[in-house]
Amino acid sequence: MKSIQTQGKRKSAIARATLSPGTGRVTINGQLLGSYGSDVLRLRISEPLLLAEDVAKTLDIAVRVNGGGVNGQADASRLAIARALVEHDKKLKKAFNDYDRLLLVADVRRKEVCKPNDSKARAKRQKSYR
Repeated sequence: MKSIQTQGKRKSAIARATLSPGTGRVTINGQLLGSYGSDVLRLRISEPLLLAEDVAKTLDIAVRVNGGGVNGQADASRLAIARALVEHDKKLKKAFNDYDRLLLVADVRRKEVCKPNDSKARAKRQKSYR
């Protein structure tokens, strides 16, 4: 089996996952998943691995992620890993969609832009003459 490459995006974070035959090692930016980020982020990234644990034990996954913040990077990594696993085994697609649709479909929400002459996206300038 040749390696599979996929990508995932969330806000301004971009993750590229490479899936290859191996022993179940998952690395993110060269760090093992067990030592990456906080517990919540590790759990979020490992969701597709837990849903497909019998398949994931025979594969090595290397993820390179950059841009955005820690939560955006975690969601982008999660998306890239899930897409790689589905490309490897098509039967996982239904399980992933039933669990959480955002495992396979990118979340397209972005930060709302600031309006002209305003400090925030929604807040209006205050008037002082009332």
